[in-house]
Formats: sequence, structure tokens, C-alpha cells
Amino acid sequence: MNDALVLRADDGPIARLTLNNPSKLNALSDAMLAALHAALDQVAGDETIRVVILNGAGKVFCAGHDLKEMQAARKAEDGGRAAWLDLFERCSAVMARIQSLPQPVIAQAHGIATAAGCQLVATCDLAVAEEGTKFGVNGVNIGLFCSTPMVALSRNIHRKQVFEMLTTGEFIDAERAQEVGLINRVSTGDLAKDTMALAKTIAGKLGSAVRIGKQAFYEQAQMSVAEAYAYTGEVMAVNMALEDTDEGIKAFLEKRKPDWS
Repeated sequence: MNDALVLRADDGPIARLTLNNPSKLNALSDAMLAALHAALDQVAGDETIRVVILNGAGKVFCAGHDLKEMQAARKAEDGGRAAWLDLFERCSAVMARIQSLPQPVIAQAHGIATAAGCQLVATCDLAVAEEGTKFGVNGVNIGLFCSTPMVALSRNIHRKQVFEMLTTGEFIDAERAQEVGLINRVSTGDLAKDTMALAKTIAGKLGSAVRIGKQAFYEQAQMSVAEAYAYTGEVMAVNMALEDTDEGIKAFLEKRKPDWS
């Protein structure tokens, strides 16, 4: 297997990014975070890519931060504080990059997604999980409350469910994760095939419209209702002005497939 920590494989307009450190359960180490951020930046600038799938090599999706690496930082003069602050800042930057990416990102989860790995699933725009996958924010079990993963989780699922996960350290299964809104779909067959099917559906839409829409989705979520309607009205006007949108509407009215550029 390629030694790169993040592998990229393109299938037409769909880019697959694979966390590639299975011996360490694809932990979000310093090196992994740097590699993932670089891969996301590369995809962001590729106008041929319309959808991104993020998955993990080996038995699990992602087991969170590299605890051995975090413990090693304690040897510094400040006891590790500067290193930990830097780590969490860089991890947050990766999460923000996923949501600022022009293309929708689909998490393809299997095995376990725990702590920052669960945060990664919650951060992605969409998620498909294999039946039997377990999700958790288990830091409390070792005395470390998962405060940064909490940010993404509390913006995906009900507060009481999130707080229960955070304070008990217990896992939820894929079916429960779908029920509470952490993931979109549970795959009971071929996970990669099912995830690709969702990706292809999205990739078949007008890419410029989806890009505009993704940005607006996250922007409006931070606004009041009145502000959100004003903002999204402007966004729709910009979208309507696209030549490909004009073609899409004409094709619908004429009962034919659009001929998008």
C-alpha cells in the first residue's frame, strides 16, 4: 500500500480521500492532520471534482487523536499546553476546511469512529456507515472530556443525546446514529458501492449550483431567520443568473435533459 497518509483516487467527478494509517487506526496525528488538510486544499482547487468521499483504510474509519503523541508533549517546559493548543487549532482548521470546501464531502464510516473520528463524521456534509459501525466520544472514560468533538456533534444531533454520549462514554450503533441525525444512511451491503451511489447522484447535479448551495447552507445556519432569508434570496438570484441554470429550467419545461456546459 502507498505510504502516503492520505491517498487520493478519482473516479470521474468524484475524489476519494483515504486516511491511510491502519496500524494506528487512522489516528489524527500531527502528520495525518497536515496530510488531510493538504489533500482537501488540492481537491478544493480542482474544478473537475464535484463530490469528495472520505474513508479510512483498515479495520476502522478513525479512532481520534494520537494519544501517545499527545502524552509525549508533556515533556515540554510548559507541560504540553502549547503543543495541545496547536494540535486542537490545526484539527479545528481541518474541520472548517471540510465545510468550506466547494464540493460536498461524504464520510464513509466503518468499524469505529470515536472522539475526533466521530467529530470528523459529524463535520462532513453527509455520512454513510456500514452496519455495525460504532460511534462515540469516549474521552471521558480516560478523564478527557471531548470538548472539541462536542462542537460538531451538538450541531448535528439533539443536545441531550450528545450530552449523554459525552458524559457516559458509551457508543451508539449505526442505526441509532441514523435515527439521531449523525449519519444519513446505513449500508447493509457494499459500503463503498452504496456511498459511491450517493456521490454519483450528487455529482450528476449542476456543480456550480451545488457549490453555491453548500456555502449558503453553512452561512445561513449562523443567521437569524430574517437575515437568512435576505441572504439566501441574494444567493438564489445569483444562481438564477447562471447560464446553466437557464438551460436547466428550459430543459425541464421542454421535458428533456439539460445540456450543461
